[in-house]
Amino acid sequence: MQTRVDTTPALSHREHARALLRVGMPLILSHMAQFAIFMTDALMLGWYSVTALAASTIGGTFFFLTFIVGTGFAQAVTPLVAEAAEQDDEQGVRRATRMGLWLSAIYGTVIMIPFFFAEAILLAIGQEPEVAALAEDYLHIVAFSMIPALMVMTMKSFLAALERTAIILWATIGTALLNVVINYALIFGNWGAPELGIRGAAIASLTITVLTLVILFGYALRETPQYKLLQNIFAPDPDVMKKVFALGWPIGLTALAEGGLFSAATTMMGWLGAVPQAAHGIALQLSGMTFMFHLGLSQAATVRIGRAAARKDVENLKRGALVACGMSAAFGCVTMLIFWTIPSLLVSGFVDTSTPDGAAVVAIGVSLLLVSAMFQVVDGLQAMALGLLRGLQDTRIPMIMAIFSYWLVGLPISLLLGFVVGWEGVGVWLGLVVGLLVAAVLLMRRFWTQTSLWVKA
Repeated sequence: MQTRVDTTPALSHREHARALLRVGMPLILSHMAQFAIFMTDALMLGWYSVTALAASTIGGTFFFLTFIVGTGFAQAVTPLVAEAAEQDDEQGVRRATRMGLWLSAIYGTVIMIPFFFAEAILLAIGQEPEVAALAEDYLHIVAFSMIPALMVMTMKSFLAALERTAIILWATIGTALLNVVINYALIFGNWGAPELGIRGAAIASLTITVLTLVILFGYALRETPQYKLLQNIFAPDPDVMKKVFALGWPIGLTALAEGGLFSAATTMMGWLGAVPQAAHGIALQLSGMTFMFHLGLSQAATVRIGRAAARKDVENLKRGALVACGMSAAFGCVTMLIFWTIPSLLVSGFVDTSTPDGAAVVAIGVSLLLVSAMFQVVDGLQAMALGLLRGLQDTRIPMIMAIFSYWLVGLPISLLLGFVVGWEGVGVWLGLVVGLLVAAVLLMRRFWTQTSLWVKA
């Protein structure tokens, strides 16, 4: 299909900001609501027991590490659907979405197998036996949420590319509230329910994931009938599958490179004991919540850049990218100040500070949060750079840059400062700071270089 002639007027910086927020704010808030689900688990399990919190931290990391690789195929759907929609190619929208769902299901089926051997794996990487056993209990249940969770990501990508993001927000808020109710009943045994501890949290996660998929798919069928998502749903489409796969696997490995660094940090904190690992989990929850702003805004930027690229709209592409970067940096500065000024208040809400373990967790958690403040801006900018590059469908070189930054720079520094120099948790987290800084510099340079080359072409 021929690319449409661009007739879009040049937007002002303010108009770009409004357009980004119109698409991005529901995504940002839905990501925050989604993350609130994990934070709720951490809060409730932290009050249940420090061991359960440590187990959910390592178990959740195990799930997340495998999950984020599969989300690459889902995220590949966004620029492909945005491009097809901009060219009024309804069949192209359907084919890209269908193959995203296919690849999500295939990957999810294979990757859930190691979950049933989690205890042995966690023991092999040095986790405490009690923590490893509880983590396996958790993973035996959440394993069954892998396929629906990846399909949820695909549907979110489809809807985001069409700039229909409000439903994503409301579905996530609704299921987040439901998660609190189910957790309260099943973790602690309230309202006559059995006291299941960490298994109760896993059941809640599985339930809300399936429900979210039903809501999003039902909305898509009802509100976007022109795309006929169920048409030929079981029909193979090798050409489009190759395209989604080629764009998606580098996205997945890029996410793995960053997520793997944080997972390695979780493993290293486990070497220091259950209390440091629990503190790490809390700091990670708080840092992750602020990251949701950058993640949602970067996804909106992918859509906006993808549509501008499909129109060959150079001026709006460059100006929109500048606005997105500025918004990300400004938010990062705000969260940096918050983390520096009230770290104790933020950390203490996760545990019972009247107990010795709880007080120790807060002390360590505060020190980690102070380090986290140092990477608030650069973490946002590396995420934004990735979103902008995906709008240009540029994913392979960014993957290499991410692997270099996180695994050849960040991880060695974490090991060096944490265990050779002896700074323990603070040293581990300083390695994260350096890795994210290098990634932000390399990826931003890549985007603006590619934009210049793309414009000349």
